[in-house]
Amino acid sequence: MHYSRRTFLKNSTLAVAAAGFLPGKSFASAFKKEMVGVQLYSVRDAMGKDPSGSLKKLADMGYKYVEHAGYRNGKFYGYGAKEFRTLLDGYGLKMHSGHTRLDPKDYDATKKEFTDDWKKLVEDAAIAGQKYVISPWIDESVRKSYDDLMRFIELFGKAGELCKQHGMKFGYHNHDFEFNTVLNNQKVFDIIMKNTDPALVAQQLDMGNLYNGGAIAIAIVMQYPDRFELMHVKDEIKATSGNEKYESTILGQGIVNTKQVCDVGRKNGTKYFIIEQESYQGKDPFDSCKDDLDIMKKWGY
Repeated sequence: MHYSRRTFLKNSTLAVAAAGFLPGKSFASAFKKEMVGVQLYSVRDAMGKDPSGSLKKLADMGYKYVEHAGYRNGKFYGYGAKEFRTLLDGYGLKMHSGHTRLDPKDYDATKKEFTDDWKKLVEDAAIAGQKYVISPWIDESVRKSYDDLMRFIELFGKAGELCKQHGMKFGYHNHDFEFNTVLNNQKVFDIIMKNTDPALVAQQLDMGNLYNGGAIAIAIVMQYPDRFELMHVKDEIKATSGNEKYESTILGQGIVNTKQVCDVGRKNGTKYFIIEQESYQGKDPFDSCKDDLDIMKKWGY
């Protein structure tokens, strides 16, 4: 579905109304149940050079929750699962979620089970304290046809069952192709949403990535109001370089209307709000993370 500016403005008005008239506990009383964190990809270069020092900087800013994007060869940023959890504990940090890509090669169809490497990944995630194992991508090879995509999406449920055995949940995180790739007259994102069981597969909405796919964040949270257990909190401006139309920026300075998207999300069950900024317009990435956290606090998070 294409969202015009008129539709966006109309949806924005409706979203404000929805936020004020949803049943249940009062808006104010629901506010402090979520966790605000940071995706460590925001400081990826520093994490690659000095994981411990980088985590300390984030903790000193006031972050209590981080989300990893650095599990490689059985380690988190070079640390074993137990070691990394000890490191996090030392700084008063929790890591309830992390990004690790699920690929077709991670499931052995002849044995009808996941590979040993994927099983270890899930085990390590549990040891490190994760509640969610989130895949942030679908390989291009399995999204060329509707049938191929559907076969791959079946693995989401299987991954959910495996994660459940370890007290966790599998999740999926969008980029942009989900909104501009159409298969069988449906956008990939809609196919995913219609064919995943929320009890086994959590959805993490990246409210910034989708703009490069031609979507509008507030329209998506209204289309699927109760499906996003987690959100990547972003704002977007026109890109200053690269191949994409938009790039991330300091919260409140772009086109996303980030606070409104977060407010509607929290009223509909979103519990994890993870700040991610990938472009910095000349600022130091850590300064950007600090500014973003301060803004979220001003917004009541």
